[in-house]
Amino acid sequence: MNIEQDIPAELIRNRLARLQLILQQNGQTAALITQNVNLYYFCGSMQTGYLLVPAQGEATFYVRRSVSRAKSETGLKVAELGGFRQFGHKLVSDYPELNASPGQALVIADLDTLPAQAFLKLSELMSEAFAGRLVDGSAHIRRLRMVKSAWELGRIDKAAQAAAEALDAALPELREGVSELEWMARVEYELRRRGHIGLMRLRGYNQEIATGMVISGAAAAVPSYFDGPAGGLGLGAASPQSVSRSAIKRNEPILLDIGCCIDGYVIDQTRTAVIGQLPEQLAKAYEVSVAVLRSAESAMLPGASCSRLYADALAQCAAAGLSDHFMGYGSDQAKFLGHGIGLEIDEWPVLARGFDMPLEPGMTIAVEPKFTFPGLGVVGIENSYLITEHGAKAITYTKEELFVLP
Repeated sequence: MNIEQDIPAELIRNRLARLQLILQQNGQTAALITQNVNLYYFCGSMQTGYLLVPAQGEATFYVRRSVSRAKSETGLKVAELGGFRQFGHKLVSDYPELNASPGQALVIADLDTLPAQAFLKLSELMSEAFAGRLVDGSAHIRRLRMVKSAWELGRIDKAAQAAAEALDAALPELREGVSELEWMARVEYELRRRGHIGLMRLRGYNQEIATGMVISGAAAAVPSYFDGPAGGLGLGAASPQSVSRSAIKRNEPILLDIGCCIDGYVIDQTRTAVIGQLPEQLAKAYEVSVAVLRSAESAMLPGASCSRLYADALAQCAAAGLSDHFMGYGSDQAKFLGHGIGLEIDEWPVLARGFDMPLEPGMTIAVEPKFTFPGLGVVGIENSYLITEHGAKAITYTKEELFVLP
């Protein structure tokens, strides 16, 4: 079996070195990486297992399945995981330095995604093996992943190009009477032809999305469990969001919130379309969404506060008399303006209240001002941006306009 390694070995080494520096600075003994996406980020393989990264020294990827494939995908040391008891013995044997100060070992893990049962088992293992504790290191990991390398930006760029091409190819078939599901299938066909993996990964608990949302008319304003400004009827209670079998009608907003994931990295974008003409109230709201986007775009400079950007957007919406409709309606309003993108579609940073960290060059952020009108639908726009030393650079290729279809 000969599988080409995706992530450059030098980039993996750099990521591990940065993680080890954080461990050293915080007096932590090691990191235990457990989640698929984090495993891919730090070792270039998404096989089932755990990556142990000591504060100093060589990392080991302990794999349950498939060991042979993991060895083909990563340049790191790979060992067979075996059962939990065997895992504990292997850790003691491979990393005796972790047991140098009994009771003092602090092993961080990505606890924001680790199931409770696995956490309890791993906590017991750490206690027995090193008399140590398993503590949350999610914030460390998410901060590391915020700033993208040139290689990562290249993957996001490929996804952005594919999304733009797929939308261009499918738009001629967006017409009255076509169902949301039919047209979404057309878009997905074009995306898959260009390398889309078929899903958009989310970190949030119980949050799911396939490729995005295509929702027409009032259905877009139907709330759902999904943490965003639009819901959609979906295909039933088992899939209560996004596209339904409803036919697209004239003179109603059509929300085209379509992403793409290539080589694991996502792009996120939204455009609004209409067959005919938007109702006046929605047309004005769409103009405000563009204005909010422009304001955020000009303010996204290195050092700018994420929470300040969100507050400014709220003030702009209030001045336009649209506060009640911004990013949802009533108790179902989403409390953000934008979110980081990368291997997941809900990465840090988040343009939201309480998220006070400053923007840095290399961050990639989707900004999505949208307005929800119960009984009418949702309008808005979304671009993804790279933060550079000089400000925000749009990395969305789809032309920026209200698509008015005959």
